[in-house]
Amino acid sequence: MAKKKSKKKLPLAYKPVGFALGWTSGTVAGLAFQKTWKLIRHEDDAPDALDRDRRWGEILLAAAIQGAIFAVVRSAVNRAGAKAIERSTGFWPAQEKGSA
Repeated sequence: MAKKKSKKKLPLAYKPVGFALGWTSGTVAGLAFQKTWKLIRHEDDAPDALDRDRRWGEILLAAAIQGAIFAVVRSAVNRAGAKAIERSTGFWPAQEKGSA
């Protein structure tokens, strides 16, 4: 019965770790996007949606690349964090799908 109790408390205990991983992944993804944009367009700054002098294509390309990089980095960091928690505690830090 103690295992069940620990399993239910782990996701709450994982929250600060998840927050730190999220912050770290955002920082890493931002740096990766800046480097990627510089390689693609040879510019230091990517266009913003409100940049008057940029065309739709540039803005949407930058948004698509940025979104893809953020999703990949976030997933990789979250997965690595979950695997590390599982190795150290024996429990997966998220509830099983379909469980209440």
